[in-house]
Amino acid sequence: MSGAPSESVPKAGPCAMVIFGGGGDLTKRLVTPALYNLATTRLLPDDFAILGVDHSDGSDASWRDSLTEMMQSFIGGTGEFDPSKIDMTAWDWLKERMFYLKGDFEDPKTYAAVKDRLGAFEGSHKTGGNVLFYLAVADRFFGTVVDKLGEAKLVQPDTDDDAGTAPWRRVVIEKPFGHDLPSAQALNARILKVLNEDQIYRIDHFLGKETVQNIMAFRFANGLFEPLWNRDRIDHVQITVAETVGVEQRGAFYEGTGALRDMVPNHVFQLVAMTAMEPPVSFDADDVRSKKVDVFKSIKTIEPAQAVRGQYDGGVVLGKQVKGYRESPKVDPRSKTETFAALKLTIDNWRWAGVPFYLRTGKYMTTRTSEIAIRFKTAPMALFHNTPSADIAANWLVIRIQPDEGISLQFEIKRPGPAVDLKSVKMNFAYKDWFPPQQNVGYETLIYDVMTGDQTLFQRADQVEEGWRIVGDVLHHWGKVPPEDFPNYIAGTSGPLAADLLLARDGGRTWRPVKLDPGPRKIRESDQ
Repeated sequence: MSGAPSESVPKAGPCAMVIFGGGGDLTKRLVTPALYNLATTRLLPDDFAILGVDHSDGSDASWRDSLTEMMQSFIGGTGEFDPSKIDMTAWDWLKERMFYLKGDFEDPKTYAAVKDRLGAFEGSHKTGGNVLFYLAVADRFFGTVVDKLGEAKLVQPDTDDDAGTAPWRRVVIEKPFGHDLPSAQALNARILKVLNEDQIYRIDHFLGKETVQNIMAFRFANGLFEPLWNRDRIDHVQITVAETVGVEQRGAFYEGTGALRDMVPNHVFQLVAMTAMEPPVSFDADDVRSKKVDVFKSIKTIEPAQAVRGQYDGGVVLGKQVKGYRESPKVDPRSKTETFAALKLTIDNWRWAGVPFYLRTGKYMTTRTSEIAIRFKTAPMALFHNTPSADIAANWLVIRIQPDEGISLQFEIKRPGPAVDLKSVKMNFAYKDWFPPQQNVGYETLIYDVMTGDQTLFQRADQVEEGWRIVGDVLHHWGKVPPEDFPNYIAGTSGPLAADLLLARDGGRTWRPVKLDPGPRKIRESDQ
């Protein structure tokens, strides 16, 4: 839970946190900053210890030093965590609770050593036997680590604490959770042989962002909007997750993944669920998650004709010349992997039937933005015939997830003067205007929720599988039929022309501009 400490937000209870992949990029860039932010807001338990496990040589001191160096490197940066300074009191408090263990994830001896260290923590740090296992590892190790935890009896504590309550053991699993429906089903079946569903926390850091969590509050706490949130008033919905980064040094990973697998069944579909779900009867985890699953079960499997893929060529992004995807390290010079995906999906229920949802996500686009845009149906125009405003612009409600978190409403007003001439204007709410700035990488709330046993913001097995089912036909088709025109968009633009045509053929609809394109959409013929 990010933000200033509050009497209504108690500290988490005593526990240990074991991070498999303690030396990896995810731990350094996101998990550690999130733990630091929780320390600054005093929401971590006083009785707390962290054990990083990885295959590299290291000691408690060297791991602490490497994380300290990484934290210092964030100062004044431009990433998700960019503090002006590090609160050394909070960092020293956290650092004193960090320990390191070298171990092979496939070696049973590693888990025996983990068990010994956890036993020591119960005495030295009073963790009460409660343990959060965080799998910040490559997805090929998810099943292996869970199997080994089960074999070592690390996830089924058999002792009670002084209060007569069994300690808890919970496992956080990162994305990607499978690569398609069969692999997701197989992984769920495998880990559910070892763990109960209430022990599994399938994490998606998008759901930890304050703006995403506020979608439900905005919809269900305001009587103004919910009566309009249906097929009678809404023409269509656009969800955009645009990035200004390329694949950087992640070419090996991205070659086997692509934009669709990397972003849509997890991040983008979470935004779909928040936008489209019915009101739950409470904020209990099962009530909220069941409503999300209902949405996914109502979504028709997307046909390949309703999907567009793209790959960026060299161009200019934020004023800097960048290379094309095929020139990235560890990428095939003739790669057919997509770095952009756009989809049209339909939800076949009473609220949304006939309202298309258009989704797009891509690398090296014009600007970094994540937003949900609701386009309302146009008002009848007969009243405005024979006026300067014979064409009336549609109303838009836009929820900006990042980087400028807020909500805006576009509507029509009359310009001053004798003629009936309309002008589109906006009412704009920005979080930064109402609330003090906070460092939040998206993991703070989620880690706190795991410690307190709240699964509301985590995916259930059936939700994950429905997500893969929805995109399954597209993935199968793309795997069989390679694109003929890659690369088909220039870095620094809003994607391939085919994405525009996806909307244009639906009655001439258009995407909201990510930003005005700095250059032409046409790819050089030599790159075809």
